[in-house]
Order: sequence, then structure tokens, then C-alpha cells
Amino acid sequence: MIVIYSTATRIDEILSLKIAQLHLDAEKPNVTIIGKRNKIRTMYLLPKAIAHLKKYLKEFHGDNLNPEAYVFYSRNVGLHGKISQTTVNKQLKKHAKTAHEMCDEVPLDLHAHQLRHAKASHWLEEGMNIVQISFLLGHEQLQTTMVYMDITLEQELKALATLEDERDKKVSKKWKNEKSKLAKFCGVKSMKQ
Repeated sequence: MIVIYSTATRIDEILSLKIAQLHLDAEKPNVTIIGKRNKIRTMYLLPKAIAHLKKYLKEFHGDNLNPEAYVFYSRNVGLHGKISQTTVNKQLKKHAKTAHEMCDEVPLDLHAHQLRHAKASHWLEEGMNIVQISFLLGHEQLQTTMVYMDITLEQELKALATLEDERDKKVSKKWKNEKSKLAKFCGVKSMKQ
């Protein structure tokens, strides 16, 4: 869950992740994601995700890491078999049920894509530009990313607060005062007649 959320990657991208794609001890720790149509992107990891990944690798892969092994492998097939999306979704629902008991905002039908969507929305709330988010999500077209543009009530109120009162019919002409003209207001030199 932490890796999916922290990287906002698709579930299949995470389940296809091999040990060789992890660069946890690099100067800027990251993971190489191989997305749709073999499109490669680098996702940097924050300390919490790194700590969890290192603990997970130690427990489930031991000291001698096989670069070709799946990071999240199937216990039935072994290191060279991917865990299924169905198995991941069952685990997510199990943990969501437990979390829901503590916080009723956690959906009982939690699925991996919701974690990806949540991270994209949080990037947006933190002020990240939609083009950057689109790149990080691995979208080819910006239109695809636009579905992550959920506007919260707080964001809407903040935007509306920046507008002048639309009911006021006596709006002053901001470019007209004693010292400046329209040209200066627009940032251009005035033309002499």
C-alpha cells in the first residue's frame, strides 16, 4: 500500500516490479517503473517508503537479492511469479475493513487505483502542476490526467475569495488613476501621439 501510494503507480506496474528496478541506496533513492507500452519513468522515494521496502526485502527476500525476482511475488509460484491483482485487492479490502472501524472515511471497497488517485489528488493539493502530475502518472495525454482534478470545497472557496464582488456594478477602472494609464497597467510603453 505504501509503495503504490508513494509512487502513484498502476497496480500492474507495482506487481511487475523486479528487484533490479529498486535503487534504494542511490543518492536519490528511486524505483524504475516500466509502464504501458514499455514506457520507462523514474519515481523517487521518500524515507518512509524506503524504510518499509528495506524491511520487506529483508524479511521476504533475505540477504542475497535476486535482481530478476519480483519484489511482490506469489507465495504459491515463488520469486519468479507475480502476485495477482485479485490477491492484492483481497488484502486491501481486509485492511480497509480494519481501518474503517477506526475511521469511517476509509472505504470498505478499497482498491489499488484509489491509492493512485489519492496520491495524484494530494500532489495537486500541494500545488504541483498538472503537467508534472501527468508525467509522474505515466499518462500520454494530459486529458487522461484531468480526471484527477477533483476540486475540494476548500479549494473552490479559496478561488472564489480571490474574485471581486460580482454584484458590485461600480467597478473602478484599475488603470485609471493620477499616475498611470492603460499602457502602464498592461506593462507596455505608451505611444506618443
